[in-house]
Amino acid sequence: MILYKNTASAFCNAVDDNHIVDDLENAFLTQVGHGVSPNEKNSWNNSLQFMERVIRKSAIPADSGILLEYNIPATSKRIDVVVSGHDEKERKNFVIIELKQWSEAEATDMDFLVRTYVGGGKRVLPHPAYQAYSYKQFLRDMNTAVADSTLNPYSCAYLHNYHKQTPEPLLEEQYAPIYEDTPLFFASDTKKLEKYLAERVGKGQGMEILDDIDSGKVRPSKKFIEYVADMLDGNPVYTLLDEQQVAYATILSYAIKAAKRTTIIVNGGPGTGKSVVAMNAFVALLKKGKNIRFVAPNAAFRLAMVDTLGKGRRNSKKRLNELFMGSSAFAAAAPLSYDAILVDEAHRLKAKGAYMYKGEGQVEDIIRSSMVNIFFIDDHQRIRLEDEGSVALIKAMAQKYGSEVHEVKLEAQFRCAGAEGFLNWVEHTLQIRDTANFDGWDKETFEFQIMDSPLALEKYIQEKNQQHWKARMLAGYAWHWSTAKEGNPDAEIPDVCIPEFNFARPWNSRKNSTNWAIDPNMQNQVGCVHTSQGLEFDYVGVIIGKDLIYNPETYAIEAVYKNYCDATGKKGLKNKPEELTKLIKNIYRILLSRGMRGCAVYCCDKNLQEYLKSRLKNIT
Repeated sequence: MILYKNTASAFCNAVDDNHIVDDLENAFLTQVGHGVSPNEKNSWNNSLQFMERVIRKSAIPADSGILLEYNIPATSKRIDVVVSGHDEKERKNFVIIELKQWSEAEATDMDFLVRTYVGGGKRVLPHPAYQAYSYKQFLRDMNTAVADSTLNPYSCAYLHNYHKQTPEPLLEEQYAPIYEDTPLFFASDTKKLEKYLAERVGKGQGMEILDDIDSGKVRPSKKFIEYVADMLDGNPVYTLLDEQQVAYATILSYAIKAAKRTTIIVNGGPGTGKSVVAMNAFVALLKKGKNIRFVAPNAAFRLAMVDTLGKGRRNSKKRLNELFMGSSAFAAAAPLSYDAILVDEAHRLKAKGAYMYKGEGQVEDIIRSSMVNIFFIDDHQRIRLEDEGSVALIKAMAQKYGSEVHEVKLEAQFRCAGAEGFLNWVEHTLQIRDTANFDGWDKETFEFQIMDSPLALEKYIQEKNQQHWKARMLAGYAWHWSTAKEGNPDAEIPDVCIPEFNFARPWNSRKNSTNWAIDPNMQNQVGCVHTSQGLEFDYVGVIIGKDLIYNPETYAIEAVYKNYCDATGKKGLKNKPEELTKLIKNIYRILLSRGMRGCAVYCCDKNLQEYLKSRLKNIT
C-alpha cells in the first residue's frame, strides 16, 4: 500500500510549504481508516525536514520518485523513504532509507541488535542498517517486480541527530556484515548521503520505477525458493514414515490441483508427525512456486524452526522469517492473498478479541486469505477457552467460504522413540479417554520414571543435559508467574516453589522466551505449556502442581480452580469444573508428550503421586 508517492520536486515543495505531515495524515485516514499519533506526526515533522534538505542539495532531478511510509505488502512494516531514479548507466534503481532520530546507542552481543533510549526507556532494537537491509531483502525475496525485473534495490540508514562517537558502537565489528552492505549516515554525513543518492538515482525518471515496485506481486522469488529448498534438502529430520508419507502425498495432490478454495484438515495426536509432514508439504509447495506461508502460533516453535534451518548461514533467519509467520498476521489480509497457508498447531488459533486480535477470528481469516488452507490439529491440545481452533470450527468456516474440505488422519505415534503406546497410556491414566494401552507400553523403547522429589527430577534433567541430550524441566501453571513490573522480566524470581524440598526455580524468561528451548544457559528455568507446546526434546521432567489432584473417594482425577494460576486460561471456568478439568488434563498431556526418548514426573499432590505409581506397577 502506497500512502505517499510523488516527484522529488513535489516532495520538497510540500516540506517547504509545511503540509507534508497533513498530506501523510490524510492518506492514513483515507487508506488505513484511522489517524496517527502525535508522536508519529512529530517524528515526520522532524525527520522529513532533514530528508528534504538532502534531496534538494543532492541535486537529483525533479522527476526522481519519492515514496513515504511505504507499507510492504503482506506485512505490517513501513519503509520510511524510498528514492527512485536511473544512474549514469541508465539502470533502474531505488534506495530504501531508514530514518532515525536517535542520538546515542549501545552495542549488544545479540545478532544485529542494539540498545538505545526510545519510548521513555532503553530498549533492544534492530540495528538501523539491519532494518533497511531487511526491507530490501524482503523485496528481493518476495516482490516479483524486484525479483524478476531489472530493478536494483539499495539501502541505507540516516541518523540525522546522531553525532558519531570514537569508537562508534553502531560500527563495531560484529555489525560489519550489515553496514558494509547498508551504509550508515550520521548527522555530519549529509554530503556523503547526497553523493550516495546522486550516484544511484542521479539521472531521475523515477516515477515509473515506483509504479513497478507497487505493481509487483508478493510471491517467493525463484532464487529465494532455491535458497530455502537448499537448506532443507538433505536434512535428515524430515524423513517421512509410513502414513506420514500418505498424508504428505494426499496434501500435495489436493493443494496443487485446487481450482477453488480447498481446506485440508490433518488430525493427529502428539508424536504422530504433524510438524514433519507440515514442513515437507511446505517445502514441496514452495518449490512448485506457490505463494505459501507457514503459520506457527507458538513463537518459541517458530524461532526454534528458523534457528535450526538457518544455522551456519549469516542473515538467513530474517529471510526465513518472511515465510514463517504468527497466526495473527492475516486479520487485514485481502481475500485469496496467498496460494496456500499451512498452519501447524492449529488448535492454538485464537478467537476474535483474544490478545486484542482485531480480525474475525484466526480460523476464518486464514481461510478467507488463501486458496488452499492446511490445518494440522489435535483437538485434545486445546488449553484455553479462547483457543478456537477445532475441526468443527474449521469445517464451519470452510462451508461459509465455499471451501472444499478434505480430512487426513495421522494415528501411528512416532515421537517417543517408537513407543506407540506411551501416549495412549498417558491418556488412559489421566482419564482423558479409554485406550487399549491401559496396561502400559514397551518400556524398553521409552523411559518413564516417577520421582520422589523435584530435586531428583531436576538432577535427572541435569544428567541428561550433561550427556549432551536436549532436556528441559516443565510444569503446569500451578504457580504465580511474577510480572516484569514485579521485577521479573528475565527469570529473576524463582516462582516455582515447593518449600518442603527447598526447591525454588524461575519460570522461563519472559524477555527471551523464544530462546528458552535452545539456549543452554536457560536449563535451570521451568518451561510452561505456552512456551513448550509444539516443541520437542529428548527428555523432559514434568512437575504436576496442585492444580491437578487424585480424589481417592471418587477415584477421579480432578482440577482445582484456586490452584490454577493462569488468569486468562481460567476465565469463565469457576463454576465449570468439568471443562476446567478437561483443559488442565490437556495441559499435562501436552507436557508429558514433549520428550522423544524419555520423561520423568513429580506430583505435588501425594494422592496423585501414589496413583501414578500404582498404575506404573501394573505395566506388563
